[in-house]
Amino acid sequence: MNDLAPLLTPEGRALLDEVRGTAPADELAVATRLRREHPAELVSAALGQARLRQRAAVKFGAEDAGRMFFTPNGVEQSTRASVAAYRAERMKGLGITSVADLCCGIGGDAIALARAGIRVLAVDRDPLTAKTARANTEALGLSDLIDVREADVTEVDTAGYDAVFVDPARRSAKRGRIFDPEAYSPPLSWAIETALRAPHAALKIAPGIPHEAVPAEAEAEWISDGGDVKEAVLWFGTAPGAVRATLLPGPRTLLGRGLPDPEVRPVGRYLYEPDGAVIRAHLVAEVAEELEGGLVDPTIAYITADERHLTPYATAYEITDRLPFNVKKLKALLREREVGILTVKKRGSAVEPEELRKKVKPQGPNSATVFLTRVAGAPTMLIGAPA
Repeated sequence: MNDLAPLLTPEGRALLDEVRGTAPADELAVATRLRREHPAELVSAALGQARLRQRAAVKFGAEDAGRMFFTPNGVEQSTRASVAAYRAERMKGLGITSVADLCCGIGGDAIALARAGIRVLAVDRDPLTAKTARANTEALGLSDLIDVREADVTEVDTAGYDAVFVDPARRSAKRGRIFDPEAYSPPLSWAIETALRAPHAALKIAPGIPHEAVPAEAEAEWISDGGDVKEAVLWFGTAPGAVRATLLPGPRTLLGRGLPDPEVRPVGRYLYEPDGAVIRAHLVAEVAEELEGGLVDPTIAYITADERHLTPYATAYEITDRLPFNVKKLKALLREREVGILTVKKRGSAVEPEELRKKVKPQGPNSATVFLTRVAGAPTMLIGAPA
């Protein structure tokens, strides 16, 4: 069913309530029973929406997801609520009271902005997506603050709004994930031109964007949530040229200071694994300075230090052993120490963690972490445990 309208009727809403929480194994039996009293297409649509709501709970929380409406692409591409809320609060802190949300999708970012007290024009050119966004604003009681329009974003007049937010589509039905910013829909160049005409702007982009593609007028921010890098944002009207890594929950923000690359030093007692947002933002040097540490290799983002320091920007491990890469030696060491719970991390190694785990066959009550990496250019195994 490509029309949301039947699910918004009293019959459709009652069906949604009835199929809420249906387990995949029970779908056939539930569908067979409900089709005796309801149109088969409507039953299928309700069960499909129930599945999408279950998937969306990870991003939106069970309470909101249980009231919202989704499309498959909407669940996949929408912003995690915690990240959207952080961005909305940052906009609010900039004194922004109105935002034109271009390429609004199912409305996740517009919802976060409205909950921060910001008036939103939410625009999407896809009819079903725009209907879904409108249904979500109504379901969450935010219609007074969000005006949803079905339109081509390149034809929307954003004059009169304090800020523009653009989240271009970075997936296509034919090619899947899109890596070329000019292949976004709309292209990044159009989004930048639009941003430069607005008092403030924020462009959501893939975190893998090359730093050289960031315009000089923009501030670049990489955001992680729970240790997973979620997105990069180009901010306009804030601090041109600035670079920051923001970690959620928190938020904790690390600002770049233009430090040179850290020195390489021998592996010390502690190994620090920087957060992914720190690495993407090229701010490993800032963390290394804070930790009074250096790199294990000039091309590897692992920091080593002799002392234990507390930092939100990296996870610390105490290193007990350093070995040249050798599966037999690792297997013998793990057997000697009765290691049955083995965490394998890698950076700068072609070995797959699952392959190594199968070869060493860990057994026993103890746990350990092994880092497959390079130290001064040589393939190396560092064994230790979280500090």
